[in-house]
Amino acid sequence: MSKVCEICGKAPAAGRSVSHSHRVSNRTFAPNIQRVTIKDSKGKVRKANVCTSCLKAGKVTKA
Repeated sequence: MSKVCEICGKAPAAGRSVSHSHRVSNRTFAPNIQRVTIKDSKGKVRKANVCTSCLKAGKVTKA
């Protein structure tokens, strides 16, 4: 499954985990992507990969 939101384009970002003793390791911050059935702008029903922040903000209408 794609890790990119089809609505806002949010994708995984790179960063670092820093422990209490300041040991550093690389990590990724992945968005919470869900495969949901939506109605697009033309009124057609289709499945799309959408992040939960777009779902909560009401940027898509679930079918």
